[in-house]
Amino acid sequence: MAEIKEVRKVETGRASIHSHITGLGVDENGKAKFKADGLVGQLEAREAAWVVVQLIKQGKMAGKGILLVGPPGTGKTALAVGIAKELGEDTPFNTLNASEIYSVDLKKTEVLTQALRKSIGVRVRQRRMVYEGVVKDVKMRIARSRINPYVQIPREVELKLATKDEERTLTAGETIAEQISKMGIRKGDVIWIDAETGNVVKVGKAKDVEGAKTFDIDTARTVEIPSGPVKKEKELTNTFTLYDLDLTLAAQSISITALFSLWSEREVSQDIRKQVDAYVKDMINKGTAELIPGVLFIDDAHMLDIETFSFLTKALEAELAPILVLATNRGTTKIRGTDVEAPHGMPLDLLDRLLIITTRPYSKEESREIISIRAEELDIELEPAALDELTSMAAEESLRYSIQLLEPSQVIARKAGRGIVKAEDVKEASRLFSDLKRSVKYVKEYENLFLK
Repeated sequence: MAEIKEVRKVETGRASIHSHITGLGVDENGKAKFKADGLVGQLEAREAAWVVVQLIKQGKMAGKGILLVGPPGTGKTALAVGIAKELGEDTPFNTLNASEIYSVDLKKTEVLTQALRKSIGVRVRQRRMVYEGVVKDVKMRIARSRINPYVQIPREVELKLATKDEERTLTAGETIAEQISKMGIRKGDVIWIDAETGNVVKVGKAKDVEGAKTFDIDTARTVEIPSGPVKKEKELTNTFTLYDLDLTLAAQSISITALFSLWSEREVSQDIRKQVDAYVKDMINKGTAELIPGVLFIDDAHMLDIETFSFLTKALEAELAPILVLATNRGTTKIRGTDVEAPHGMPLDLLDRLLIITTRPYSKEESREIISIRAEELDIELEPAALDELTSMAAEESLRYSIQLLEPSQVIARKAGRGIVKAEDVKEASRLFSDLKRSVKYVKEYENLFLK
């Protein structure tokens, strides 16, 4: 059972880098808006991604994949997230960096097979006990990670949930707190929490909630405030991945000793996968479940080798295959494991199977909007001059560098006793943290002192 207790105290959390993205920001005619669904600019790329979504929904993407090509920091990952959101809120979205497949513990084919099965969902219908209502207040307690003391993570959350007939204050632990932080749940959102598993689902934005904070990027559908008690029995539709089911079945056939020796890091046998596939097909035939092809996003795809590309080419043709989205920022380079140079470091036979979408560097206006959105997500108040300074840095250095200065600038402003970030705070943060150009200049200046 998920641990949920009523009442206790806490403070504010931070949003994940793509928590604000709710879709591709395209209208019903397939035309991209300048700023919508948390995305800014990249109109052609977003319209191309919308076409891909229609192909997927019509079942016409079998044996194909998508390749996102563009310079660093041009929104390739954001586009992949947007595609997954357009396919449905519970569509599995699994991210893998190409270098992660080179594990000392697992074979490359096992890492890729697990990634593929994490990207295929099974939607199951069942009745469960839930907490449901509109969020009247949310407070987050942040603490240092037990694994990495330099990273802060949500440790506990206090929620005030209300329906038309009742109001309750709940506290929940780390699992639920992380989900609420990643989803960017705020006052005015209608949510429900599975009392047994702790799964959190964001239904939409409640109509006419007093004091609810609204952002330009909010595009969640408007829903009525639920009625009845906060805690109730509800018919739920849960989505599990094939990999989740693999681990569940594997856990039933191992010893307690193996369980505590991190068995999940080892290979899952093909026999277990066959049993899971047969079980899923049986549920689908009975009408209690349905299959959801999700998205497998592989970043830095040029880091994959020739054997991996061969495996992925075959995987595209499999009966149970997710939507494969690759991303790269390389031009012509060698295919790893060969001396052959090819576009984006990929074999031509794989490139022929991919729909290629290109992204371009952001304009100054687009960079300004993205910085503004990110500041809102992090609850950082910028004065106009500070936003201008960050926009100029984005144009002169990089957008990522500019966004990275947001939180250091806020710390500097608070040290000076201000709640609003000024241009002088941004300049001070830039002085303390070097950009790429200054770093290269520094290396050249002290080249003789560096070890070789």
